[in-house]
Amino acid sequence: MARLPRYVIPGQPQHIIQRGNNRQVIFAAEADYQFFRDALVEAASTHDLAIHAYVWMSNHIHLLATPGSGNSISKVFQSVGRRYVQYFNYTYARSGTLWEGRYRATVVDSETYLLTVMRYIELNPVRAGMVAHPRDYPWSSYAFNAQGEIGPNTSWLKPHAQYTRLGKNAENRQSVYRQLFRAAISGQDLTEIRESTHKGWALGSERFKMQVESLADRRSVSKGVGRPRKQDDRISRI
Repeated sequence: MARLPRYVIPGQPQHIIQRGNNRQVIFAAEADYQFFRDALVEAASTHDLAIHAYVWMSNHIHLLATPGSGNSISKVFQSVGRRYVQYFNYTYARSGTLWEGRYRATVVDSETYLLTVMRYIELNPVRAGMVAHPRDYPWSSYAFNAQGEIGPNTSWLKPHAQYTRLGKNAENRQSVYRQLFRAAISGQDLTEIRESTHKGWALGSERFKMQVESLADRRSVSKGVGRPRKQDDRISRI
């Protein structure tokens, strides 16, 4: 089966996943996370990719990021993938591929799903049973978005406009953002995020999907997907 073309809309955020081949470990030590972080930050700066949220698990990564150009994401992942595989193979005296094929991504409707996707990403370690609260996991953006911590793992993050609208100042935004975590992500939202990212469909309202489809050369949603949840159909940037 031919690969479906990806939706790449400059200025519109995307949820991106990259997994280790056969779910194998891609981070075995603290130094591995640090090398990957530095390679990613450098590539994102070079290729105009603004990263809003992330989590790096032992065998896969999640990013929520906005490309500045049509090839921002692909160039970042080419650069990081090549550098990190060379580092990992040399460090652990191995050879061969590390990644499970190409990365998976879905274009995200900022107004209806961006904050939900941020929570979905940062709650990964909790769902995996690794920690009781997202603040306890060091390799995610929660410390920045919810607590305002600035350091090597967060100083390069760039808040999305939808996040900055949560409050008049950083303290207000962080407080409101923390409150969002008091409610569980619905089963429907979990399913839509996973299905859309895995299959490359657009994630958002019906109007959003129609507008994305009008800019691409294929459908924005599976014929079998039902009507999405009712929400404000405004499109922030597309």
